[in-house]
Amino acid sequence: MTVQVAGVTEGPALVSLGEIKELAEVGRPTVSNWRRRFARDVLQAAGDRRVPFPDPVAGSDSRPLFDAGEVASWLDLRPVPDEEPGEDDTVPTYGDRFRRGLRLRGLVALRHELGSANQLIVDALAVCAMEGEGGDRYREAVPEQLLEDAEKADPRVARGVTELVDELGSPGAAADTVLGLAERLESDLTTDTTPPAVARLISTLVGPSGVLSAGPGQPSVINLCAGTGELLFARDDIGGRGDIVAVEPDPLRRRLLLYRLLAHYCSAVDVCARSEDLDTMRPWEQREWDLDPDRPWGMPSADLVLADPPYASGERESDEGGPLGWALEAVRRLKPDGRGYVVVPSWTLSRPRVTAPTPSVRMREELLSGGAVTAVVQLPRRIHPFRTGAEHALLVLRGTAVREERGKVLLVDADRIARRVGGEWTRYVAEVLDAGRSPVDEEAGLFPVSATGPRAPSLLDGRSVLPAHRLAAKEQGLDHFSATLDARREAAVALPRLKEWIGDLGVARRQPENMLEHRKVAEHLKAGQLRLLAGHRIREADIGEAGLPVVGREEMLGALPFGRRRIALEDLAKYPQAAVTERGDVFLLTEHGIRAHVDDAGGCVLLAPVQGLRIAAYRPFLAGEARPEELWMRPQPLARLLAAPRNQQRSSGSLVRRVSVRDMDLPELPYEEVAELEAILTETERQRAQVRRQLNALDNLSLRLTAGVADGDLALRRRPGST
Repeated sequence: MTVQVAGVTEGPALVSLGEIKELAEVGRPTVSNWRRRFARDVLQAAGDRRVPFPDPVAGSDSRPLFDAGEVASWLDLRPVPDEEPGEDDTVPTYGDRFRRGLRLRGLVALRHELGSANQLIVDALAVCAMEGEGGDRYREAVPEQLLEDAEKADPRVARGVTELVDELGSPGAAADTVLGLAERLESDLTTDTTPPAVARLISTLVGPSGVLSAGPGQPSVINLCAGTGELLFARDDIGGRGDIVAVEPDPLRRRLLLYRLLAHYCSAVDVCARSEDLDTMRPWEQREWDLDPDRPWGMPSADLVLADPPYASGERESDEGGPLGWALEAVRRLKPDGRGYVVVPSWTLSRPRVTAPTPSVRMREELLSGGAVTAVVQLPRRIHPFRTGAEHALLVLRGTAVREERGKVLLVDADRIARRVGGEWTRYVAEVLDAGRSPVDEEAGLFPVSATGPRAPSLLDGRSVLPAHRLAAKEQGLDHFSATLDARREAAVALPRLKEWIGDLGVARRQPENMLEHRKVAEHLKAGQLRLLAGHRIREADIGEAGLPVVGREEMLGALPFGRRRIALEDLAKYPQAAVTERGDVFLLTEHGIRAHVDDAGGCVLLAPVQGLRIAAYRPFLAGEARPEELWMRPQPLARLLAAPRNQQRSSGSLVRRVSVRDMDLPELPYEEVAELEAILTETERQRAQVRRQLNALDNLSLRLTAGVADGDLALRRRPGST
């Protein structure tokens, strides 16, 4: 038996064991087991009349090649476990998978002959669309562009796709399968494709509300920035729909989306290039008594609006047509009781408001102040395979008639949820959005849009609204008072010489009427109480062993001691923006957690990504020009409070997890408590240094004893009377 594959010359197709594994979608051990257990000589020796595994027809002993037709016929005898029977009650077999994989391999091989992956996909989807439109029987109803593309399609592509339609049972399934080959075909279509997990999440969120339920009266759908329709086709009930319109600026993707919809029997859909075209579409649907030249007929609004703009990190931040422009467009297109789901880069939510707000910040505040945002879902990092350096978020939008909780927005950190529950995160996020809360406080929370008091938090305060930057809570299941007493007891037992000092350390619960408020570092920076010191990029060739110390990632992580690397003053002159630290400045490394260090001497140069914070009043305090009560914060408490767990939780980022310094918060402590905390932390550091010296001495003693015994120079004996 010979299998003819599109793009393959006449004659039997030959496959290796590795190719059988891939085409049949099984593991390599499974194929090896099939060949060993069903070898011709093994079956004959056992008197087994089952069909043996095909013998090699070419190749070598180390890489045998088999006739693909014989392999397919043998795999027809092996049903796929746990598969549901088809409409004709036949059970799918590995032979079905193998033939489909072989046919797809043939289509992939044609990519080099046609010279363009996109041309191959256009030809294939044109054939699928013609099948969905009834083929040549209804040529008069077929769009002219489709008819032209179908007639120009390569015959080998047409033959392979037709066979794929017959095998899968529908032109829509065949079109989806061909688009799934885009990555193997090295097509640039994949770079802007909505990730399956995001499409699955939106489908899950839409599902419970019945927005895409089948049947009469089903709500209308607008897909802005539709691409090739991943957000539309995440649902199985799209077939036959006529109340769908899509906007896609790119001509190629617009054509492919139309053909894909037609392949799914959606013959009454429209795909346009601009959202403005939605207002003047479908004039044939206008009733005669509704004719009004001043009111164009179209589909300007819908019950469900979807959008996934293809923007990378930081792109078009100062552009009025940036990513949040699509969110505003989605709100304008929503019916009063409609829902919208728009994917945006997370930088649109994290940029702070400055003196001259960027268009992105203005659009964000317009969405929030207008009550259009129901929820902000921070998606798991690295969710997009081709935008690895960008984070994304999902905005859940509402129409004007939906009034519940309009003064609050639910922030959901799906990245944290995914780390906890794994692949089930989409279902869990849907449950959180439905319930309005999560059992874990750091994963979700309702935040007011506008401030209700002079110091009350709000989403319109100009700071980041990214969930990871806003969601912070006390450590769950931890009584700080009991944990501190346990730590003090353990330290006293382990370090008896410190028992008296530790015993004098007073710890008490703070009374509810004296609860502290917190302020963001950004507020202290704006008030001039703190100054942010940026790290600088200095060439490695300018760093040596003399001059001012430099502090970079290696020093903060402990890979290099402080002071090992230095920069000469003449080399530092090449970098006029590089600031030199002062005594009391706090170094910060906020990658994968927060590491803080106090500069006890000053005179250091910071290397990015290390940053610094300077207490404005500390230098006058050291010079005796400021009283203690004027010093609102001190270096050691500042370093420790910034690195507290509540700030560690605020990390975000796709490739590198970072914490925004401006989004960290600090408690407002009386100056007496600040001074007491600094004294305790300073003494703790002194005791730690002493204990570290003792531990080093014990390590050295152990090393010298073992070295002397190993070399045969020492003999150890127990002293008389010792136990």
